Amino acid sequence: QVQLEESGGGLVQAGRSLRLTCAASGRTFSSYAVGWFRQAPGKEREPVAAITVSGGRTAYADSVRGRFTISRDNAKNTVSLQMNNLKFEDTAVYYCAARQWVGISLAKSDYDYWGQGTQVTVSS
Repeated sequence: QVQLEESGGGLVQAGRSLRLTCAASGRTFSSYAVGWFRQAPGKEREPVAAITVSGGRTAYADSVRGRFTISRDNAKNTVSLQMNNLKFEDTAVYYCAARQWVGISLAKSDYDYWGQGTQVTVSS
């Protein structure tokens, strides 16, 4: 089992950057694939990015590809989401999620463990 905690959210102007971090407990975090998801008010939770256990493969939603970068540091039990050139429509609560497998997925139903989320607000 793993516990996840997101940090790094905040209020930022459009065009600026933020870096979110997902910190995990547990000795076996390196065996968990991780995804980032977001949920805006009144909308469904949607995928943002995902990364495999080794970090060798990544996947992105079309809306963030080229602006966001997901990475991980298994020695520190963290996964980061670097968000550049933020847009008003990126405003949402951002969640990290984990699943113990060697694959990669942008489907929220594939993930077993979730953090509580961190708010990102982009002002236009």
